[in-house]
Amino acid sequence: MGKVRNILEAKGLAVYSIRPDNTVLEGIQMLVDRNVGALTVVDHNGNFLGIFSERDYARRVILKGRASKDTLISEIMTENPITVTPDNSIEDCMVMMTEKHIRHLPVVDNQHQLIGLISIGDVVKYIIDDQKHIISSLELYISGSHS
Repeated sequence: MGKVRNILEAKGLAVYSIRPDNTVLEGIQMLVDRNVGALTVVDHNGNFLGIFSERDYARRVILKGRASKDTLISEIMTENPITVTPDNSIEDCMVMMTEKHIRHLPVVDNQHQLIGLISIGDVVKYIIDDQKHIISSLELYISGSHS
């Protein structure tokens, strides 16, 4: 099975980030504008601090009766989230996401610098595409069209 680097190569390294001093309302607007379910949280120097997701919003703002325009990202973000490296296997990611009930994994390099973000959707798409390729190859082999 493939590696995280394969997903990053396919989808690109664009990572949408927000600062901890932004409001939750600004974060939600950014999620909608970018059509994503999570944003990485970085300081003014670009240092990775955590992640802000729809789940953080639902559990730490809506359910607690807080106001999105008066609550800062730093108050509700997930600090020190589980991360992966480009060398982690897709299978490792699937296991982590399933066991920890998470939908997003920040990807960091050996110096723990943020280089990407993958979602459960990215992982599932990779697995489906990989299986389609395997099935196609097997069909060619069985039909005798192999070289």
